Amino acid sequence: MNSKTFVALRRSYFQKPHPFNQQIFDLTLDAQSHAFLRNPACQNIYLYLINYVKVFSEYWFKKALCELKTLDWGCGKGHISYLMGEMGAEITSCDVRGDSDSSFGQNTPIIEKASINVVPLEHPYILPFKDASFDIVLSFGVLEHVPNHLESLQEINRILKPSGLIFCFFLPYNFSWTQRLAHLRGDFYHDRLYSKKMVKELLEQSKFELLDIWHRQLLPKNSISYGNYHTFEFIDQWLTERTPLKYTATNIEFVACKR
Repeated sequence: MNSKTFVALRRSYFQKPHPFNQQIFDLTLDAQSHAFLRNPACQNIYLYLINYVKVFSEYWFKKALCELKTLDWGCGKGHISYLMGEMGAEITSCDVRGDSDSSFGQNTPIIEKASINVVPLEHPYILPFKDASFDIVLSFGVLEHVPNHLESLQEINRILKPSGLIFCFFLPYNFSWTQRLAHLRGDFYHDRLYSKKMVKELLEQSKFELLDIWHRQLLPKNSISYGNYHTFEFIDQWLTERTPLKYTATNIEFVACKR
């Protein structure tokens, strides 16, 4: 398939406005650790990303999302599993035990109130699923935190069906101004940063074919509120697509398929 088609699809669906999800707001109202999901500018990112997953997957497989098996790898607070489930996805959620960012190491009101079952992962990278179990694997801010990223990608390849997809979002970029500023301030939450070359080498070694890769998010949105956030997001995306400022963006992201 033509890579230009994938780029056009991404640009189109990233820029579609989505209404604020009041259910997520209500589910997390008493959890300060989930405040970013109540910020319209930040919540909007997750809404357009999961809609992009749906549109791309249905285009790729020529099937409805509800007919595809999806794994939310490292589901954390459970908001991706919840939002995917709202769209009708057959979603399996999993996470490691004991880590402060995992579903088992923090307050998880979405998981509890929405009764999301989370499969515990007992190994740093081996997954408790059979070969070719899933059509889609989602990594929303997970790959950069695993201790063995190559082995993790190889394991994801194993559990994907032929031509299965991996979507990787929020991967911290090595030239990002926000990541570098965080490091200067002593914040090494993202201690491993990625370049496009590094991503391509990892995918090659783990037997994935890269379909699309891009820069995203120039300005922070987790805790900062912006008036008319849909317009602001459109401008931010234009800057990271059309200008050299993209080389200082916060993230690089990609979608790849099993070879």
